[in-house]
Amino acid sequence: MESLDIELPSLADTGKLGKLLGEIAEPGDVIILSGPLGAGKTAITQFIGAGLEVPADCYVTSPTFSLMHEYRGRLPLYHMDLYRLTTEEEIEELGFLDYIYGDGLTVIEWPARLGSLLPEEHLEIKLEPGRDENTRTARLAAIGNQWLDRLPVIRQTLFG
Repeated sequence: MESLDIELPSLADTGKLGKLLGEIAEPGDVIILSGPLGAGKTAITQFIGAGLEVPADCYVTSPTFSLMHEYRGRLPLYHMDLYRLTTEEEIEELGFLDYIYGDGLTVIEWPARLGSLLPEEHLEIKLEPGRDENTRTARLAAIGNQWLDRLPVIRQTLFG
């Protein structure tokens, strides 16, 4: 596992990271987002959507109550919020594995709910809020090989 720590002092910096992730995403990729409420999980997903060319008039929102939203862009974006689920069986019964192992980019909030269903290959992003609502830190970790080659691209693009 290789990781990268990034300070995001503004919403624009969060936007650069999110947009880049969307631009370099490939079919079947999974990004898991963890962090406390208000850490910016939905905000970064909005920027990932922009990087995937989800139309600007298709606003990416938190799927807390609907559990999953699907958006069309260069790749389909499947945005899941598993906060309200409690068992792996619920996830399987809802058919979420078809999306997680599908042809789009799946972004999952509250991934601990997946338990043993967590894909072996994914990019893990741990977000921590900063001093105000627009600042945060992000730790990106490539789990498996799919994102391993892309971490240096992220580092180079963001830090030169």
